[in-house]
Amino acid sequence: MHFRHGSRDEPEINLIPFIDVLLVVLIFLMLSTTYSKFTEMQLRLPVADVEAQRDYPKEVIVAVSADGRYSINKNVLPDRSVEAVAAALAAASGGARDNVVIISADANAAHQSVITVMEAARRAGLVQITFATQSAAQAGR
Repeated sequence: MHFRHGSRDEPEINLIPFIDVLLVVLIFLMLSTTYSKFTEMQLRLPVADVEAQRDYPKEVIVAVSADGRYSINKNVLPDRSVEAVAAALAAASGGARDNVVIISADANAAHQSVITVMEAARRAGLVQITFATQSAAQAGR
């Protein structure tokens, strides 16, 4: 038997089909991508200015803690139901409908806790509601 001992050629990788496939995938992704820039909602968020605070003479301050407890004018409520909060708001306002409810909620408080205060204020007949804020300088401390 006679075996040839010829030169051995190194196999090489042909990159042209690989580049063609990548270009097709790139074109497909470009055509199928939705651009979120055009589908975003344009929102203008409110800005709080601590120096321009108003002093409300007839105010009811409702504090909402991070764990969902309520305090009305520094009196902690034992019950967290809407009815109990509404009764406490009505008692704190003295039946006057022109009182302003100031909701001072913890940043980690659940949204439902704040909604409960708003619903209780509606049931108590208090329609003026505002939220307490703090400036960015105070938040950084």
